[in-house]
Amino acid sequence: MKIAVVTDSTAYLTTQEAEQYNIKVVPIPVIIDGRSYDEGIDLTTEEFYDKLRNSKSFPSTSQPPMGEMIELYNSLADEGYDTVISIHLASTISGFYNYLEQIAPTIERIKVIPYDSQITVKLMGYLAIQASKMAAKDYTADQIISYLDDLRSTIDELFIVDDLQNLVRGGRLSNASAFIGGILKIKPLLTFDDNSHEIVAFEKIRSRKKALARVEELFIKANQEASYPLRALVLNANDPAAGDAWAKRIQQLYPSMTVEQSYFGPVIGTHLGEKALALGWLRDFDKTDQF
Repeated sequence: MKIAVVTDSTAYLTTQEAEQYNIKVVPIPVIIDGRSYDEGIDLTTEEFYDKLRNSKSFPSTSQPPMGEMIELYNSLADEGYDTVISIHLASTISGFYNYLEQIAPTIERIKVIPYDSQITVKLMGYLAIQASKMAAKDYTADQIISYLDDLRSTIDELFIVDDLQNLVRGGRLSNASAFIGGILKIKPLLTFDDNSHEIVAFEKIRSRKKALARVEELFIKANQEASYPLRALVLNANDPAAGDAWAKRIQQLYPSMTVEQSYFGPVIGTHLGEKALALGWLRDFDKTDQF
């Protein structure tokens, strides 16, 4: 069995990571003022946030053409793969995964296994990297999926956004009505709900400083309760200075913890807006899982 790994551009893998782990990355389209851009191909993160500030209409996102996905899968068959594990952003914020589930049985030359990461950003990227490591060591598809399910269950994350306008307009916030009244006056904390896997706002906080402190408090609690070492990930939406400062703060709290940084690119930035920050974590696979 020869297994390929595919993910989408919202994993925000670096070019080096995609090449090193032989991961095929599918760009997600972003539409700004009627023009479609492929994330990471013809629209950089810096260009996106500049366009976001100056766009005449609210940007939106789309799905990669299914014809292109079928071509990709068939090209992997041409390369000698018989199975592909296709890991994509949460089905609660995009219909992409559901479309792949529909077309997967129709592809005859290669077995396509769509996988719902139930998350996005570099946290999903970690799943793709680990799947690729296992595929290179000849683990079976069932073994890889079982491992991904287990690692996915350790993922948690907390988002801080300047306001909820983008999420509300994009229809990506499931409990918007509970927070809409103070939309311009609060720094809401958001997360992916453990049961529904939808983005939910769960606390209203009056300043970014207090919001950061509250996230740290919740992270400390999670670390205390975890039965395995955690790996932390700080993400920013075009605010690298704030991301760097927060990552250093987390590293000071836990000097031996792996603390990495990433970002919200165009697709996720469309919904979170500029200056959003997040802290994500999961089991530190480099310390517990050897492939």
